[in-house]
Amino acid sequence: MVSGPSWTATVVVTLIINGPTDDAGHEDVGHPERPERLRAVMRGVGDLHLGDDLVTVAPHIASRAELARVHDVAYFDELGAYCYEGGGDLDADTYATYDSWSVAQYAAGAGLAVIKELQIRKSGVGFVAVRPPGHHASRGRAMGFCLLNNIAVATAELTSQGERVLIVDWDVHHGNGTQSIFWDDPNVMYVSTHQWPFYPGSGAPYEIGGLGALGTTVNLPLPAGATGDVVRQALLETAAPAIDEFDPTWVLVSAGFDAHRADPMADLALSSGDFAELAILTASFAPQPGRLALFLEGGYELDALQSSVTSSLGALLGAQLASEEPTSGGPGTEVVANVKEARLAALRVANDVGQ
Repeated sequence: MVSGPSWTATVVVTLIINGPTDDAGHEDVGHPERPERLRAVMRGVGDLHLGDDLVTVAPHIASRAELARVHDVAYFDELGAYCYEGGGDLDADTYATYDSWSVAQYAAGAGLAVIKELQIRKSGVGFVAVRPPGHHASRGRAMGFCLLNNIAVATAELTSQGERVLIVDWDVHHGNGTQSIFWDDPNVMYVSTHQWPFYPGSGAPYEIGGLGALGTTVNLPLPAGATGDVVRQALLETAAPAIDEFDPTWVLVSAGFDAHRADPMADLALSSGDFAELAILTASFAPQPGRLALFLEGGYELDALQSSVTSSLGALLGAQLASEEPTSGGPGTEVVANVKEARLAALRVANDVGQ
């Protein structure tokens, strides 16, 4: 395992959220996006034994103005009304309860609280440990367990301050909502590694950003069974040169841990050791400590989620805490080369059209 920078503090926002309930008020333990996920995450943080280096920041409700930077006002007003009327199923995967609107506002505000704390400290790494996740939520739609796009709200706050933000999304699913929100924003670069073909169906290599931000979207679709070495190869060979050119001032991570080989939701084959390696690689894109924050997205096998959180945060603190070795030898090396060429071809076509 590579050694990481010794970043002295981890800022953690915790928000335990009730899951869907039956008529008797019991948690629906059958839904994968359940309260036990966050308890597993916090066990993973506890395994780091950070002591005074663990700083817990209270979240606040994201304001209408902060949400309106990335979501249609009509959408979140309708979502709030729907929840207060009792909620229900928003789609086949995504539910809302009476409390969901309030909880979602706090989840979005949690990222803002972590960013502010990092700006004050000018050191450390942030970890936004909240439910529900966010990267599938678009400007006007909830989907994929996501109601509000937490990482997008934080990103928009930073760009309003003149920052250039890199979002690295290593969730096994493509973050279609985040991509669409910043599709034409030259101050945001969105990089995603994800299983392909797979839910939600977006994230092809030729999706490179809008006319006002060509090249600021970098999709790295990978085949089922891909191991950690393939993911890192894709990031280094295709994304890293674009990131260097973009020159971010902040790095935010959609840290989904459902690419773990034990996770039931998908078919990539990463280990907790791979997430440690990904954390270190991603941190190398940040200009300095205090400019990196991880936002919890997916991860549904509880033991794998716990160990992956410990490994990734531990690696950022310079600790060798991965319980599994990084993986290698899976399929995808040729795919990575093809993805790189497909992206470059799309950029050439777009530039020719623009001229």
